[in-house]
Amino acid sequence: MSHELRVLPVEGLPEVEEGMNLGELIAARAELQNGDVVVISQKIVSKAEGRVRRLADVEPSEKALELAKKLGKEAELVELALSESREVLRAEHGVLITETHHGFVCANAGIDASNLPEDGTVCLLPTDPDASARTIRKELTTESEGSGVGVAGPSPLLPADPHPRSLPAVVITDSFGRPWRLGQAEVAIGCAGLAPIDDWRGRADANGRELTATAIAIADEVAAAADLVRVKDSGVPAAIVRGLDRYVMAEDGPGAAALRRPRSEDLFR
Repeated sequence: MSHELRVLPVEGLPEVEEGMNLGELIAARAELQNGDVVVISQKIVSKAEGRVRRLADVEPSEKALELAKKLGKEAELVELALSESREVLRAEHGVLITETHHGFVCANAGIDASNLPEDGTVCLLPTDPDASARTIRKELTTESEGSGVGVAGPSPLLPADPHPRSLPAVVITDSFGRPWRLGQAEVAIGCAGLAPIDDWRGRADANGRELTATAIAIADEVAAAADLVRVKDSGVPAAIVRGLDRYVMAEDGPGAAALRRPRSEDLFR
């Protein structure tokens, strides 16, 4: 059986400011269908949640000053990265790798200065990206149903689904580097309504052999697919991934937290 996948940019979104309702903004500009996955850049989620900081307002600690000098970075940025992290894992060759309070391992605790309208500001990750995804999912569903626009019902050609899915799923993404690979790729840092992992362990491959290690990171693959229509300088921070109905759930599910490898299984530390 083959499956078709479509990725559609959500265009026309305004510059997001603190307090804006992202679900309302997206629902007004996208015709959502049953089983859609709405993929949203972390940057606009953080903006809406007031997670933008002015570097001039940050007072660096002695540790931040020391690390900044060693790495050639702004001490204020390093201070914010330290405050957003539970542990510094690497600080060398101009790179600061930390484990954030969420449990993400990434550069500069995920702090970023790109696509911000004001100079001298940086954007922190959402405090709880899975909670953010759940909130936006609720907003999207409410706005879509309330407007009566853009919500496609079940096909009259198919039997009624005895387990109807809630509309839609939400994935929040950010760009992460990968060990042993050049470049960055989008990964899911938050999700709701989507099975984040498709675990094939114990199932058979096409030749009937039992799989023992295969677990597909569905949420990360959705994040990467959506990024291909969200060019960094295009002003398109959201996309719809269509064709993944089989992974969309009525309940919010375990979130992207399920994708974090337990420290006991981390062979790099």
